[in-house]
Amino acid sequence: MLLQSLFFLCTLAFLVIANVEKTIFIAPPPLTIPTADSTLDDLGLDRLSPSSPILRTRINATFPSNGFPGTDSWYFLENLTPGQRYEVRVCWLATQPTAFTLTTYTLPQAVDDPALFSSISLYSQTHLASPQSNAIPRRSSSFHDQAPTSDSVLFLRVTAAADYFSLNKSLMENVPPVAADIILDPFLWNIFPQSLVPTACYICAVACLAVAIGWWVLGELGRVVDYMNSQPPDDKKDK
Repeated sequence: MLLQSLFFLCTLAFLVIANVEKTIFIAPPPLTIPTADSTLDDLGLDRLSPSSPILRTRINATFPSNGFPGTDSWYFLENLTPGQRYEVRVCWLATQPTAFTLTTYTLPQAVDDPALFSSISLYSQTHLASPQSNAIPRRSSSFHDQAPTSDSVLFLRVTAAADYFSLNKSLMENVPPVAADIILDPFLWNIFPQSLVPTACYICAVACLAVAIGWWVLGELGRVVDYMNSQPPDDKKDK
């Protein structure tokens, strides 16, 4: 039973990995962000923070080509705890085969690199123009507050590449957006993802129960063997 339980849990782990991609990082030191500077802004990107760690969205994807690994989508991570280890996961349905690549950038890295900042700006314009977008640039929401703010922030780039082949011509020419959840998960004591603590406790409980049942079965079998060995030879023949 113990081996069966462990095999079942390992099978579940492989199933989960098939639909999850992640990146692990340590939150950078806080930076002073002038609210009046439009370049040091989240540009209306969807945000994740410890108080709002889950974003359900649809991510655009394309087939990769030479020098073009896929379609970039950008998100803004804010209100992080400096020095805290975090994990960002993208979870999607197995019915939409997609290869995801997640990369985080500090604010100076994103602003000082022309290619990165151009990619962020292009995505921001497209995202804000989308009728499904409810994003508002942070500088607009705090227009009357011109005081600088200090925060530990990161830009998150999610590159999505379609990973399938279909005889359906329309699916090959127009890749549908991928329904996905983006999850920001802090590490407990910088060791273990906080959201997986209940799952770990459940696995430990099941493993302990399986071990206890296994020892009980072995004990019962041992008592039966001892009882049979303690019987006289004549009693054994009669039986």
